[in-house]
Amino acid sequence: MKMIVGLMSVIAILLVALAGPLYKFGVVELGTAFAGFKFGLFAGIAALVLLAIQLLFKRNTASIGSALASAVLAATAIAVPLGMMNTAKNIPPIHDISTDLVNPPEFVAIAPLRADAPNPLAYAGAEAAEQQRTAYPELRTLTYSQSKPELVEASKQAVENLGWKLVNVDADKGIIEATETTAWFGFKDDVIIRVTDNDSERLVDICSKSRIGKSDLGKNVARIHSFIEELDKVLNK
Repeated sequence: MKMIVGLMSVIAILLVALAGPLYKFGVVELGTAFAGFKFGLFAGIAALVLLAIQLLFKRNTASIGSALASAVLAATAIAVPLGMMNTAKNIPPIHDISTDLVNPPEFVAIAPLRADAPNPLAYAGAEAAEQQRTAYPELRTLTYSQSKPELVEASKQAVENLGWKLVNVDADKGIIEATETTAWFGFKDDVIIRVTDNDSERLVDICSKSRIGKSDLGKNVARIHSFIEELDKVLNK
């Protein structure tokens, strides 16, 4: 019984933990990776049920160390998928976030890189904009007193500080484009920063867009917040 419980808990955590890397390195398709999540969840539940049976009816076969290790592995295998599911339920199912919902920044150099991406290059539209307004009302165009060249350079520095891959910097047009690759699944999300003049102030808008997936689990809005914080740090040095 002890061996079965241990094996089941190890299988559960492996199914969950390896789903991302196996997809990232092209071993399995995304659907298969997500199926691994589901089976890992079920295997984790099964491991906890078996562990409970063992502790109730065959306590002499269990040790504190092995029971604790199995419980932790199984609980983790359950918690990760459930956490992602809970996040998905509590945020809008959108993957295109922008501080300007009327005239979102448009990708230029990144456009050909998204040619085969499941999510289209064009902005997601009015429905996504309305969902964003409701969920993330704090996102809006930023205003700065610095010059356009200063903001372009500071934005470039912020992108580099965050570890994103810089794709394009057009100082004349006030455009900075970059891509971030997520660590676990290797998803590529694209970002464009636009700096424009508005009389005595400069306007900065950021758009972050996933290449794949209907919902981004809040990653794009978090990325925009991270950029804003880093930009402010660079400007205030």
